[in-house]
Amino acid sequence: MSTNLSINLKRASKIYNEGETIAGVVIVESNSDVRHEGLTLAMEGSVNLQINSKNTGIFDAFSNSIKPITLVNTSMELAPAGKIPVGVTEIPFELPLRGRPSSAGSGLLETYHGVFVSVMYTLKCCMKRPYLNKPLNAGCQFFVQYKHQEPAPLKPVRCEITPASIFASGTATRAAMPNFQLYAEIDSTVCALDKPITGKIRVDDCSVPIKSIELQLVRVETCGSSEGYARDATEIQNIQVGEGDVCRSRDVPLYMVLPRLFTCPTTTTTNFKIEFELNIAVIFEDDYLVTENFPILLLRCR
Repeated sequence: MSTNLSINLKRASKIYNEGETIAGVVIVESNSDVRHEGLTLAMEGSVNLQINSKNTGIFDAFSNSIKPITLVNTSMELAPAGKIPVGVTEIPFELPLRGRPSSAGSGLLETYHGVFVSVMYTLKCCMKRPYLNKPLNAGCQFFVQYKHQEPAPLKPVRCEITPASIFASGTATRAAMPNFQLYAEIDSTVCALDKPITGKIRVDDCSVPIKSIELQLVRVETCGSSEGYARDATEIQNIQVGEGDVCRSRDVPLYMVLPRLFTCPTTTTTNFKIEFELNIAVIFEDDYLVTENFPILLLRCR
C-alpha cells in the first residue's frame, strides 16, 4: 500500500503580501482506502539567526542561547479522524497570512536566504495514522513580499578613485600602489529591488595594464544582543563589467539585476540587521586589487 501527501498552492508564483489569504489544496494519493487519526495543516514563519564560527569564542554565551524568532504560527484541522477513499483526494484550505508581534517588529518580514540570517515561511501538513504506522508529512515553502511603496528620491553618487583616495581610506599603502585615475558613478544608492542597479566607470589614466573590472554585491549581516554583536560581510554575486586592459577615457556601463531570494529590503531590528553594499573592484595585471565601496539602501518600491 502506497500513500502520497502533497500541498499545491493556487498561486503559481507562491508570493504573498501580509493580509492576503493563502489558498490551495492538500492532495492525498493512495491505491487503497486510508484510515487516519486526523489531518492538520500548519503555517510557520521564522527568522533563523546564526553566529559565524570565528566569533563563537567571543559570543559563546549568546551563540548557545540563540533561538529562532517566530513571525507567524497558525494551524487548522483539515479533516477529523476517518477514512480517505482510494484514488486522488483534494482537500481545499484557506489560511489568512497575518504576523504576530515579535522582537523583529509587529508585522512579517520579506523572505530572505542569507548566510547568518534567514527568513523562511512554510506550510506543513501532517496525517496521523493508527497503530504503529508513522505519520505522513508534506511541506511547501511560500514567499512573503512587502507591498510596493511610492518611489524614493534618487541619491546618485559620483567619485574619483585615485591612490590618494584609497590611501586616505586606510585600505592600502601608497608604496605598493600603481598610479591610476578612475571615475565611478552610481545612478542611485537608494535602489528598488525590482529594478537593476546602474551606473558607469571610466579609466582616465593607469600606469599598469588592467586585468579585470568587477561589480560586487555584498550583504552585511549583524546578529547579537546586549551581550554583543557579530557583523559579517559575504558576497552575493560578482559581475565582470570589463575584461583585460580596457580603453582609456571610455565609459564602461554598470548593470546589475538583484537576485530575488538573496536580497530583501534593508532591515534593522533589535537582534539583527540586513544591509547591503556595492563594490567596484579593479584588478591590475599583477593581481593588485583596488576596491571602492558604496553602501546602498534596498526598498520594495515602484
